[in-house]
Amino acid sequence: MTDYTDYFDEVIRAHEAIERWFAVEEEETVLERLLTRFSPRFSMVTPLGRVLDFEALRALFQMAGGKKKGFRIELGELQGIALHERGATVSYREQQTDASGLHTDRRSTVVFEKNESGRVIWRHLHETFCQG
Repeated sequence: MTDYTDYFDEVIRAHEAIERWFAVEEEETVLERLLTRFSPRFSMVTPLGRVLDFEALRALFQMAGGKKKGFRIELGELQGIALHERGATVSYREQQTDASGLHTDRRSTVVFEKNESGRVIWRHLHETFCQG
């Protein structure tokens, strides 16, 4: 049996931290703690096709911190794709809402790696908007 529990747990915990960061004004130390979840070599393809690196992710989080009142993230459909000694690839569905009524629905694939201490960190994320 293949066990993706640590990776699924990281998806959930990271999104709880992101949800709070976007919804509530927090100290800069909270952002720094959030960013430790991501590899310094992190890369991301946004739902609109924009490519971000770690510094662009930091800038995005800094800009959006505490600015999305009522922001909520709902996760589902977590699936393991590949598991290996140094990490895993998983997919999940993510729905976001906020107090303004904005609703987005996306499917995401994340590549995780384990750092030297064995901690699971985000290496790459690719998001795609879902239609209807």
